[in-house]
Amino acid sequence: MASINLIEAFQEFKDAENIDRPTLMRVVEDVFKTLIRKKYGSDETFDVIVNAEKGDLEIFRRRNIVDDDDVYNTLEEIEVSEARKISPDYEVGEELYEEVNLEDFGRRAILAAKQTLASRISDLKKNVLAKKYGDRIGEIISAEVYQVWKKEILLLDEEGNELILPKSEQIPQDYFKKGENIRAVVKKVDMKNNTPVIILSRTSPDFLAKLLEIEVPEIFDGLIVIKKIVREPGERAKVAVESYDDRIDPVGACVGMKGSRIHGIVRELKNENIDVINWTSNTQLLIQRSLTPAKITSMELNNEEHHANVYLKPDQVSLAIGRRGVNIKLACELTGYNLDVYRDNEGEVEEFDIDLEEFSDEIESWVIDELKRIGCDTARSVLSLTAEELERRTDLEKETIADVRKVLQAEFEKE
Repeated sequence: MASINLIEAFQEFKDAENIDRPTLMRVVEDVFKTLIRKKYGSDETFDVIVNAEKGDLEIFRRRNIVDDDDVYNTLEEIEVSEARKISPDYEVGEELYEEVNLEDFGRRAILAAKQTLASRISDLKKNVLAKKYGDRIGEIISAEVYQVWKKEILLLDEEGNELILPKSEQIPQDYFKKGENIRAVVKKVDMKNNTPVIILSRTSPDFLAKLLEIEVPEIFDGLIVIKKIVREPGERAKVAVESYDDRIDPVGACVGMKGSRIHGIVRELKNENIDVINWTSNTQLLIQRSLTPAKITSMELNNEEHHANVYLKPDQVSLAIGRRGVNIKLACELTGYNLDVYRDNEGEVEEFDIDLEEFSDEIESWVIDELKRIGCDTARSVLSLTAEELERRTDLEKETIADVRKVLQAEFEKE
């Protein structure tokens, strides 16, 4: 019959495995009731019956049988003489059930209904996908690389859904080929043109947190909690952990015997250095731990302004700052304090020296700040480094460094 052929024509109807059957049936019913309203003006006396198992649909019309010439509403009533043409047994007062042939609606109306149904089912699929991944934000998933582009990578999950890993969410050392399986965390679900776009990330702190949860059973069980993670993807990460069980060393548990637990994570993150530290509410101690691997000698703390001056032995300054200033940057993010690093020359023969701020009329303030960032806060601390070393450790141009050294040397030559 025409109704069966129509439903079988909707491939989306059969392919929509992710959509629950009651929802699908309601959509089909709604589409055909719209068709009925367009033809008859109302759908109140019509029943649309959808059989999801067989994939077919039937429409029945209900009308009360009245005396001839006694019809007030042709939608709800039918003359007894007309009813008896369908079956001679009908009597006045009875209800007539009559199946409606879909062909009665006309070819164009049926085609429009078909397109509407396909569109509605497509929207349902999109909503199901958006909800599925919306509920999985922060979870690690594995997906296959389908296409590699300059600004992003297209991946497919096990159900063939498309996922996006933007360049900005990739670790700088990441390199993927088509067909490769990669792990990432679900970052967010964007809607573009009413279509869900699932964005993945490998640079998010959540990615590292979930990797730790997989590798460290004590985190998964809730015995150890991750208080905070800060990352410079592919370079360095700092993880502050706390144990709810005094018998468990949280740092040791996360690192594992001879680094067995952390090594797999480091490899996944392209050799990112991971510092695991013990969380504490003691700010001074937290700052001290956050500057790992450097060892500080003293500290001046300003809790009101969330600022700290940290003093270290000269050989520890470069460790505290780290390559390209990454270590101190992460320590600031982890503690929430602005940290300034200074050389502690206590115990050494003190030479006449001049604070860099004294040269603010000859050297621009941003240049002084850049030198301070690498622990050089006095004239001699700058001159103790070669021009090549200053160029390597700062963002200053060779000419700028030469000018700064010339100004500083001239001051000492006056003596």
